[in-house]
Amino acid sequence: MSIAGLILAAGRGVRFGGDKRLVRLPDGRTLLEATLARHAGLSSPLWVVLRPGDEAASALARSYGAQILICEDAHLGMGHSLACGARALMDEPELDGVVVDLADMPWVSAHTLRLIRQALAEHGQAVVPLYQGRMGQPRGLPASCLAALARLRGDEGARHIVSWQDAVHVDVDDHGILQDIDRPADLTRFTALASARPPSPL
Repeated sequence: MSIAGLILAAGRGVRFGGDKRLVRLPDGRTLLEATLARHAGLSSPLWVVLRPGDEAASALARSYGAQILICEDAHLGMGHSLACGARALMDEPELDGVVVDLADMPWVSAHTLRLIRQALAEHGQAVVPLYQGRMGQPRGLPASCLAALARLRGDEGARHIVSWQDAVHVDVDDHGILQDIDRPADLTRFTALASARPPSPL
């Protein structure tokens, strides 16, 4: 089956106070690079949605073999970025589904991504990972959802077209699915948590 990766990375990091995507983690990678790395060798095609004038992020994404989508309306909300990605994916031949990922969640493991992809391929319906009963990211969507995703606006997300309670739930031993970086304090706190936990399977 053909399952794409779609990384939403067009936010401005207002709450963080700067471009959080290019902030470095203790291992030397940026947040965006950590997200790209888990898709390497798994997601094909891999698309990254960026805002206009995003040269540094574009160069980094291309170094991982990703295709770039510039969302002119990214400042209007994540729904516009998701719609931009969905429209591009509708042109991909024989695409069966997509895993939608976020650039500010660097601690999701490649193993978790692989499990989401496997569940999407097996069931052909929406997939959400769970850690200790809590829903996290990234999430899998069948290609049949793309047309509806392409119409999203503002801060609308896939929850407007998918019932996540009725989706396929995949239990994972990966606290990273809950750890999104909105503020510098989040980075400090989650870095400490990540260093205290044993590594997830590759």
